[in-house]
Amino acid sequence: MRRTFSVLLLFVFMSTPVLTQDKVELLTEEDLVSFDNPPADTRIKYGDDPLQFGDLRVPEGDGPHPVAIFIHGGCWLAEYDISHTNKIAAALARNGIATWSLEYRRVGNDGGGWPGTFLDIGYGADHLRSLADLYNLDLGRVITMGHSAGGHLAIWLAARLTIPDASEISAEHPIPIGGVLALTPAPDLGGLHEQQVCGHVIDGLMGGSPEQYPERYRWGDPMQLSVEGVPQIIIVGKYDNDWTPSGLAYFNVAEERGDNIRLIEATESGHFEVIDPDSSTWNIVLDAAWGLLQSGMP
Repeated sequence: MRRTFSVLLLFVFMSTPVLTQDKVELLTEEDLVSFDNPPADTRIKYGDDPLQFGDLRVPEGDGPHPVAIFIHGGCWLAEYDISHTNKIAAALARNGIATWSLEYRRVGNDGGGWPGTFLDIGYGADHLRSLADLYNLDLGRVITMGHSAGGHLAIWLAARLTIPDASEISAEHPIPIGGVLALTPAPDLGGLHEQQVCGHVIDGLMGGSPEQYPERYRWGDPMQLSVEGVPQIIIVGKYDNDWTPSGLAYFNVAEERGDNIRLIEATESGHFEVIDPDSSTWNIVLDAAWGLLQSGMP
C-alpha cells in the first residue's frame, strides 16, 4: 500500500519541481509518505461503511474547544487515505483547535463518487453534534479545512445550506459552518474535467461530464455555489503549478459574485507545504485558521 501510494503521487504531481528557479526547495511525494503519522485521540464511526469514520483530536484544557473539520485530499481517489494529513491535524490540536478529520468513500471505493463521497462528508460533519457534549466542543466555532481535493469538499460543505431538498446531496439540517480554509484547493470541477486531471477522476466523482449531469455540477461544483456570507480563505502555493489555477479560478468567480473571500499566496510553497507544520508556510495556515475562528476574517 505504501509503495502504491508513492507511485500514484509521483504520477499525479510529477510536474511539481523539487527545486524552483528561485532556489526554493519543495516537498515531494517521498516527503509526504514519510510524514509523521500521530494517532488520533479517538476514532469514531459516523456510518456503517469501514471508511465512514472520523479521527478526533482534542486540545489540552477544559474547553469548550473550537473545531476544524479537516478533509484530506488526493484527487478524490481511493488510493489516498487520511494518513498523510494526520500530522497537520495533530499540530492544529496542539495549538488549541480540535480537529475532526474525516475519512470518506472515494473514487474506486464501493459507494464512492456520486453521491456517496458528498454524502459521507455531510454525514461526517453533522456527526459533530453527537460529540460536542462528551468532548466539550464549541459548535459555535466550527470551520472547515481541506487540502487539494479536500479543499473542494471543504468549500462545498459550507455551501450545503443553499442546496435544495430535491438534490441527492442535500441535508435537512446541515451543521452551521463559520468559515472555510481551503489549502491549495481543487474547486473548479468543470475546468478540471476539461483538463482530464488524475486519469479522468472528475468523471468518476460526478458520474460524467457537466453536459451529461448539469444538475450534479450545479450543486456539487463550488464554481456554481455561493457560500452565502461564510468567510473563506484560499491559500495557494506560489510554486504549485498544477493546482493553483483551479484555486484562482474559484477565487475570481467567488469574489465577483460577492462572496466573503480572501486569497493568500504562500510564497515558499508548492502543493504540500500547506499541510506540513514543519514548513515555513505553517504560520500562515495557523494564523488563517485562528483568524476565522476568532473574528471571521484575519
